[in-house]
Amino acid sequence: MSADATAHDLVEAAWRDIRDDGHVRKELAEAAYAEPRLRQLFPWTGMGELHFSHCTGKRWTWDIPYVQPAIGGGYRICGPLRTQSIGPAATAEEAIAVVVEHLPPGCGPAFAGTPAELAAYEDDARIRSAAQE
Repeated sequence: MSADATAHDLVEAAWRDIRDDGHVRKELAEAAYAEPRLRQLFPWTGMGELHFSHCTGKRWTWDIPYVQPAIGGGYRICGPLRTQSIGPAATAEEAIAVVVEHLPPGCGPAFAGTPAELAAYEDDARIRSAAQE
């Protein structure tokens, strides 16, 4: 099995778990899964929040906004850091649209590995690219 297939399989398994486990609101999980740009990222949850990572291994990346439930309904879009707030959204679909608007450039499929392994892979790719120029 290729590394890409492994990453894809890990991402799909995580999405299945999130859509079934009830740790985030069902409508939020479904809206996020329906968005192809988010569906290719590794989803994870904590405290009712839905997060997205560039890699499948812990400690996941923290460079993508996340969604948390708002008291009384609706959602808050935060991040990518805990100290940053983007704003409120009335519906899950609106929250997901805001996350997509704030995706970092080149936010592609998740990498099978940890953030450190992803950084090393990206460094190697930059070195190979520079050597070819």
